[in-house]
Amino acid sequence: MAENAQPSVENASDTKIKPAAGLLRSSLVVSCMTMLSRVLGLIRDVVIAFFLGATTNADCFFVAFKIPNFLRRLFAEGAFSQAFVPVLAEYREKGTVESTKLLIDKVAGALGGVLLLVTLLAVLGAPLVTTLFAPGFRGDPVKFQLTAEMIRITFPYLLLISLTGFAGAILNSYGRFAVPAFTPVLLNLCLIIAALWASPYFTEPAMALAWGVFMAGLAQLTFQLPFLQRIQMLPRPRWAWRDEGVQRVITLMIPALFGVSVSQINLLLDTVLASFLPTGSISWLYYSDRLVELPLGVFAIAIATVILPSLSRKKATEDGTGFVATLDWGLRGVLLLALPAAVALWILAEPILITLFQYGELQGRDVGMASLSLRAYTLGLIAFMLIKVLAPGYYAQQDTKTPVRIGIIAMVANMVLNIAFVVPLHHYWQIGHVGLAAATAASAWLNAGLLFRGLLRSKSYQLQAGWVAYSTKLAAAVLVMAGLLLVGLFVAQDWVSLPAWQRAGQMALLCAAGVFGYLASLYLLGLRISHFREHRL
Repeated sequence: MAENAQPSVENASDTKIKPAAGLLRSSLVVSCMTMLSRVLGLIRDVVIAFFLGATTNADCFFVAFKIPNFLRRLFAEGAFSQAFVPVLAEYREKGTVESTKLLIDKVAGALGGVLLLVTLLAVLGAPLVTTLFAPGFRGDPVKFQLTAEMIRITFPYLLLISLTGFAGAILNSYGRFAVPAFTPVLLNLCLIIAALWASPYFTEPAMALAWGVFMAGLAQLTFQLPFLQRIQMLPRPRWAWRDEGVQRVITLMIPALFGVSVSQINLLLDTVLASFLPTGSISWLYYSDRLVELPLGVFAIAIATVILPSLSRKKATEDGTGFVATLDWGLRGVLLLALPAAVALWILAEPILITLFQYGELQGRDVGMASLSLRAYTLGLIAFMLIKVLAPGYYAQQDTKTPVRIGIIAMVANMVLNIAFVVPLHHYWQIGHVGLAAATAASAWLNAGLLFRGLLRSKSYQLQAGWVAYSTKLAAAVLVMAGLLLVGLFVAQDWVSLPAWQRAGQMALLCAAGVFGYLASLYLLGLRISHFREHRL
């Protein structure tokens, strides 16, 4: 760290070292729980690909599932947490236990009441929702009707998973990170059970998956309630819309929907445009997006989840030096993982998709198309991950105006780029879905760049000493990893001709070689785990 910004580690007190160690431990806990969820998520997607492939019915289910999944990201990982956690932290620091519990009760009442109304309206107006999110389906009555029927089943998941996200935000604020991080495992288990055991009882197997989504919402919310009771913060909802604390959360949350969740809004816009593209486009984007979500969820969201309460406390106690150090720690931690993940996904795009998904109904052409959009998404993976860490730097300060401006700029840019990229790609090569992924990646970089510049300009963050050396080490290690992966691909056998277990074994060896090369290079270059514990990066 710069001498004028942060005391040296040798002279730092234990109180300066322990918070960093605590952040690392909490991040590892969340990462491990999220890794379990993401691995099960991949198994879930393998099962779905086997049963549905990239067919018409698959496109219908993915649209019906994407809508509640979108709100899950907003509430469980995005706008609601970014708005609620800083207010809750302030109540905990400056108020009493009773006032904190009362805030939770009133926010629960307002949130639950609004979401219940929205859910009822959406279920009654399912055809309108279908038209809004997949207007291209109107040209196919069967496709449109099936999507509307599944939306009636999946939409209540919005209410359930939003309340689950609310419960998770409370638990995270009290340092119980493992429970909210484990909760998504239940979604994956419900969908796997629905696909393997419930689908034979339905005329249309995709309907079984829709019911699996609904049951997952019930399971996730119910799972967290005992843990809230254990910390004596189980909400007793009260309708108090005009309460000062509730209004502050709402005031922060509405613009935060744009500021922190622009990438998710862009993905929804991609779905709308993809509904006009050839059948399979939505499925190709879904399968490639799922692989990008793995490092994003395991690493970036884990770090962001942990640093937001810490940043909020440091802001509430006016610890400016600690605020900068925590944000700097988060940025370096994300880059440590984002760089190799992006390069590895680019190199291994097609082999990974073949290993995971090319079975049953999913054909070789589908894998080829999905690999193109996966490579386009990986161009923005680093930016997606940086946004997850940069945004809390604003919301911990209860600043929503700056992110909303940036979010609107990025969203408009994405819409313009969608047209600029999709039209020629679709016209000449019938790969318009790749243009959607590339536009999303480009707008993510714009979003991340503007967020970073804003933090520097407001002096909420200053670059600390050691960034040049740190970046050089990461780049060198990534080059070693990339070389090993390329050599491995050259030596590897034809992926398509191999049975599933040999594909998995070959991919595991490739990934192990890449991880070993990357970590060994970092070690030889002098980077140690202790540096993360002590802010000595």
